[in-house]
Amino acid sequence: MVNLLVAAALAAASPVAAPAPAPSDQPAMFVVRDADTTIYIFGTFHALDGRSQWFGNQVRSAFEQSDELVLETLVPERPMPGQLTAPLRAPSVTPSASFLATTRLAISAGRAQGMQVANGADMVLRHVAEAEGKPVEGLETLQLQIDMFNHIPASAAAAPQPRAGQPVESGSMDGLSKAMGDMQAAWKRGDQSVFVRMLGQLQKASPETYRMMFTERNQRWADWIRARMQSPGTVFVAVGAGHLAGPDSLLVRLAERGIPSQRVN
Repeated sequence: MVNLLVAAALAAASPVAAPAPAPSDQPAMFVVRDADTTIYIFGTFHALDGRSQWFGNQVRSAFEQSDELVLETLVPERPMPGQLTAPLRAPSVTPSASFLATTRLAISAGRAQGMQVANGADMVLRHVAEAEGKPVEGLETLQLQIDMFNHIPASAAAAPQPRAGQPVESGSMDGLSKAMGDMQAAWKRGDQSVFVRMLGQLQKASPETYRMMFTERNQRWADWIRARMQSPGTVFVAVGAGHLAGPDSLLVRLAERGIPSQRVN
């Protein structure tokens, strides 16, 4: 969920009222296809409160029709006894203190809303796929993500400043908690506008962070999908909802490569 932590921190400084929730959860899902290949592109939320009924109807149907699941990356879970795991390279750059502080604060704010990574859409999809024997792979390595976060500019990670006389911990936590709650509610109803606003704030505050986290990764993932379209089959791609919003989204990058997408729900 780190991709949108900085955006959430920025949005906490200027929250807006969320529209009334839809009667049922309908997170955004898109599809690209040709004569013999179908790729569903589902926008996930990496930590949820566990009260959402999102994995049903069209999402579940598309998932079950798919031959494989593709996530942003495969985060190693607890290894089985005797199982070897590939070592991760030590970071060449130490993450900024402000970024680490904001990350910890945002995680705490999410927990205050009852949000847990174990309930996140990515984790649920992965566990169901593994239980069904469906192949699971990642668009990028965990090492690549670690290296990216290690190079995030310090200026982008600063949490919003509280008002005069307001404790730093309380002000930052309350603002982030509300922003995280708004983001989760928007995701559940398939409302991309909240993510567009937050990404716009991130791009304005730190163009370099925006480029690293979203623009460049969306370009790489669009190339991956274009290459995958050359092989027949049905694939379920699940990436953070923020990657499907705004002018530099994965969907825009696919359109630039002659691959139009259509919203399924």
